[in-house]
Amino acid sequence: MHFRPLHDRVVVRRIEAEEKTSGGIIIPDTAKEKPQEGEVVAVGPGVRDDSGALVELSVKADDRILFGKWSGTEVKIDGEDLLIMKESDILGVIDNVVPLKQAA
Repeated sequence: MHFRPLHDRVVVRRIEAEEKTSGGIIIPDTAKEKPQEGEVVAVGPGVRDDSGALVELSVKADDRILFGKWSGTEVKIDGEDLLIMKESDILGVIDNVVPLKQAA
């Protein structure tokens, strides 16, 4: 089955957080919070503005994003747990920017 979101909706796959701390302590499932980072799977065509022109979304498939803790609706599509949310629920896009070297 192929799912295509409508209007300004986005389908997101959560990116699971590490199960260990930097010190090597394993975090049990009951203590973990839901990840707020995800990968965009599919986007809708956009919304119409007041003049009727289509305004495309700012995100695209394969973008890595941050979203609010309680954002979206959890759904299961083809056995995979996904989120469907409006573009306005997305806080930002994570770019793969390499940090500059610190001056010595």
